[in-house]
Amino acid sequence: MAKQVALVTGASRGIGAATARRLARDGMAVAINSRPEERMVALAEQVAAEIRDEGGTAAVYAADVSEAGAVDAMVGRCEAELGRVGVLVNNAMVTRRAPWNEITVDDWDRIMGVNLRGAFLCSRRAFADPIEGGAIVTVSSVLARVGKADSVPYATTKAGLLGFTRSMARALGPAGVRVNAVMPGAIRTEEEIETTPDPEEAERNAFAVQSLRRRGVAEDIAGVVSFLAGPDSSFMSGQTVCVDGGWVLS
Repeated sequence: MAKQVALVTGASRGIGAATARRLARDGMAVAINSRPEERMVALAEQVAAEIRDEGGTAAVYAADVSEAGAVDAMVGRCEAELGRVGVLVNNAMVTRRAPWNEITVDDWDRIMGVNLRGAFLCSRRAFADPIEGGAIVTVSSVLARVGKADSVPYATTKAGLLGFTRSMARALGPAGVRVNAVMPGAIRTEEEIETTPDPEEAERNAFAVQSLRRRGVAEDIAGVVSFLAGPDSSFMSGQTVCVDGGWVLS
């Protein structure tokens, strides 16, 4: 039997890479999207190599998900090499931390383009002809609910993705496709390490808002994505699962 194909965007590192590894262990063939930058492609190739070393199936597809032509080409290659996409994980993101009045129009457009437009473009292309039993899982953020003064455009896109998830669940439900979202809290990823390299400071920041006294890691999110992509959530759609160590408490 052919493996179900999962496309994970922004999977060079962090939550995306952990999700790619997890879905491969679940038995899926994984298409690993990376930004078309040499460093990110190299990291994605490492993730793919790890999956193949464990006996899984993985291939790397470099594309800027904010560009319609690039997305069309990426999904077309994936379909030709691995098969039709049955699971899509919209994880690709960019951000810039700065006071709101220092954000440029170019900053705003780039963040909107990758984070929000990218989810739309990938969903539109991958599920143009929906596969019954398919699933879309979109990675939002707890900042969609609580906001953050130095992350206005990022939080805006993550809130937009929640509306996107609910609306796409309505649109694709009749075709048998489920659409859900996961909302991570303070997760220790490479992006956080780059912006807050002091682990003690990062821990203080996290523990100031969350209830659990351990740091969230990318694998915590990957496990929930696995659930939302798999058969155990077959009667869930239009839902957002908060994985934040007890931050929002909703």
